[in-house]
Amino acid sequence: MGIDISLFRTATKLAEASCKPLSGPSNRLGEGDVAALLALLPGWLTEDGGIAKPFRFADYAATLTFVHAVADIAVREDHHPDISFGYNKARVYFATHDVGGLSLNDFICAAKVDALAGH
Repeated sequence: MGIDISLFRTATKLAEASCKPLSGPSNRLGEGDVAALLALLPGWLTEDGGIAKPFRFADYAATLTFVHAVADIAVREDHHPDISFGYNKARVYFATHDVGGLSLNDFICAAKVDALAGH
């Protein structure tokens, strides 16, 4: 794969990184790398080949503000999550379809979402 995940020892380091175009299974993270990166991001869990996390908010306006801010991150990084939301909750799910699983981009964006949410 060629990515040294030891460069990302904290969630802050992940959030400071930028996504790069990735495709092909050689860019898919192995289980050990996934576990190491998940340890940096409390509340994110592996699910259906990706990572997901629920978020809670005071009301609908706060939820929509969060969803729009996540969309801004996605556009800026060119890495787009699945987002579902309701009155006071949202769920964000990342996977890299072009690699057939999880890539470093998923964890970079998850860290950016956590920073946005103050986690």
